Amino acid sequence: MINGFKRGSGKFFFYSARTISYIFPYHIISKLMCKLFTAVYTGWISREFKHFGSDSRIRPKFSLLLGAEHISIGNGCSIGRNVQLTAWSRYGEQTFQPKIVIGNNCAISDDSHITAINSIQFGNNVLLGKKVLITDNSHGSSTPDVLDIAPSKRALYSKGPVIIEDNVWIGEKASIMPGVHIGKGAIIAANAVVTHDVPVGSVAAGVPARIVKKLL
Repeated sequence: MINGFKRGSGKFFFYSARTISYIFPYHIISKLMCKLFTAVYTGWISREFKHFGSDSRIRPKFSLLLGAEHISIGNGCSIGRNVQLTAWSRYGEQTFQPKIVIGNNCAISDDSHITAINSIQFGNNVLLGKKVLITDNSHGSSTPDVLDIAPSKRALYSKGPVIIEDNVWIGEKASIMPGVHIGKGAIIAANAVVTHDVPVGSVAAGVPARIVKKLL
């Protein structure tokens, strides 16, 4: 009897929801709910930043935000779910003056990680695929004197700032490493690991990334 009741109630709710879907179609309601939650979440978190531009939005949920007072976001930007933005002003005994500046109309897709102890700067119209890593630092300086120290205990070290100019497209799961300058209009292929500068209008791919095509 109980199993029969469960089956009957399950069918009732299924067909009730099916009937409601004709009045409130999923593809419409889901978009409206997404926009509503995004607007509320953005309004709630935007005050944390040093600057947060007009018409920019952050989708719930933001995975990790650290040092927001050192992070500026331009106008018309879109930041996806589970993005991590970290600007480290202190790590253990170390102190830093980090800066993350994101220009106008930039899109950072889900699960990306941008972390700075030095400086990371985006131009305008930069597009990041999902799960992109951009870092200006590492645990230790990759020199023999740190080999006897556990990686998690090593001092944070930056080879230099990361600069990404206007209209750069960075593919899914790419990694942009410290001290890299990516020129205007460059394209970084999916899964690439960029350890050296990429000239204006170039396509870089591979591990480590190399220039495979020049568009200019």
